[in-house]
Amino acid sequence: MTSQTRSDSSMSTAGQRPPAAELVSSQGKTSIADSVVQKIAGIATREVSGVYKLGGGAARAFGSIRERIPGSSGPSVAQGVAVEVGEKQTAVDLDVVVEYGVSIPDLAQAIRRNVISSLERMTGLEVTEVNVSVDDIHLPDEDDSEQEPARVQ
Repeated sequence: MTSQTRSDSSMSTAGQRPPAAELVSSQGKTSIADSVVQKIAGIATREVSGVYKLGGGAARAFGSIRERIPGSSGPSVAQGVAVEVGEKQTAVDLDVVVEYGVSIPDLAQAIRRNVISSLERMTGLEVTEVNVSVDDIHLPDEDDSEQEPARVQ
């Protein structure tokens, strides 16, 4: 992740509050844990049609094993998501597996839009960057027994 940031004016639109407006005030400071930002980014990424799974090969393998352990919480929504969280800004790195046939540039842009929108709306943090790394492509004839439910775009 780079330390590159956007100006507040480019991150907010007319009628919306600027990011981080409510995190620090004269009445106190709100801190948001990295794990919260990871979960929001992971869920927002999975919502985008064309994303099959998150995580690199090793992370997916461990996640698959964890899912089979009785009493486990199932797959981690933060798998494949790395974040850097500051007081007012955050940056996100995502490792994704895409469905075959999907336009990767269009998918990456849709992921960025949804992640930025979700994080800024839910946390008030300014999202400085969302890096998308495509680690694999899911082919239609591969085992679909582990496929996640359909997503909305």
